[in-house]
Amino acid sequence: MFNGKVTEKFFPGQEGYRMPAEWERHEATWLGWPHNTSDWPGKFELIPWVYGEMIRKISADEKICLLIRNDADESRARRILKQVGIDLRKIQFIRQQTNRGWTRDTGPVFVKKGPAGKSGETAIVHFHFNGWAKYNNWRKDTRVPETAARVLGKKLFQAEYDGKPFVIEGGGIELNGKGTLLSTRQCYLDPKIQVRNPGLGQKEIESALRSYLGIKNIFWLAKGPAGDDTHGHIDDICRFVNSRTIVLVREENSADENYRPLEENWECIGDLRLEDGSKPEVVELPMPSPLYFAGQRLPASYANFYICNSAVIMPTFNDPRDRLALGILGELFHDRPVVGIHAVDLVWGFGSLHCLTQQQPA
Repeated sequence: MFNGKVTEKFFPGQEGYRMPAEWERHEATWLGWPHNTSDWPGKFELIPWVYGEMIRKISADEKICLLIRNDADESRARRILKQVGIDLRKIQFIRQQTNRGWTRDTGPVFVKKGPAGKSGETAIVHFHFNGWAKYNNWRKDTRVPETAARVLGKKLFQAEYDGKPFVIEGGGIELNGKGTLLSTRQCYLDPKIQVRNPGLGQKEIESALRSYLGIKNIFWLAKGPAGDDTHGHIDDICRFVNSRTIVLVREENSADENYRPLEENWECIGDLRLEDGSKPEVVELPMPSPLYFAGQRLPASYANFYICNSAVIMPTFNDPRDRLALGILGELFHDRPVVGIHAVDLVWGFGSLHCLTQQQPA
């Protein structure tokens, strides 16, 4: 059991661990019950019901580890989840104080020994979330991986570089489980804006990613969409759907502010090679029409889908392109259905389905 002391001498990659692909079998999905009203001002009362629909889909074939602050939050969560038809026996309520509920970035990042499809020991890497190097209220969130390690009895690796905490969010990295990782230069290599690891350049960041996630190959896209509070998370623009195929978003309207930044990603994607040197298949995924609330452009993107055991859940935005995006993903995923979750209210928090979830591999 994890006792709060970390004495691992070697990096996970050196010990044979790797970060599995999202489509590999899950033991559970981790979520943090919403409580921070400032994330969804004017819409907060709607958000727990969106969680209920997400959890209903995900819990069909895996456990839910739900971070709860107190008795009042748990009571409300139980009432809502029961009302939407969820078997509460599939929910493990875990007491943990949090600042926000964006568990993709704050939650435990799991690594696993052995190849895909094989059983193997799992462990957790603590990447020291720091509020996207933008907000001050993150110190409760950054303790979530330690709580997960204690609850599950998992080995915990503290991510460091040159003796200092190393920061990466789960939404900023995309992996195929075979050795290739995608990210964006805007997010982690910008020397001035939201700098997660001051003083570290591309060489040092890539070294840390290889050491802690067991990857061989790293490719940097350019930028994320307008309205992205994280300054370029990859999970709004480019995702693996299998080990050799990616979807990449594209804005067709040349007058849209997203057009030029997203075209930069298409200009460099031709240089991407997988871990074996081969070129991946790249499939175009549309962007929804611009979505605004209170005068603010929101980072609405169909790429922010989540792959769980029973389905792929994709955000929808009351947009004619919803059906097109669902059809594209439906043609690419052959082993589970692709279903839409209404996310117009959710994305007012500057994130969506993938941002809220974190998978625990089986």
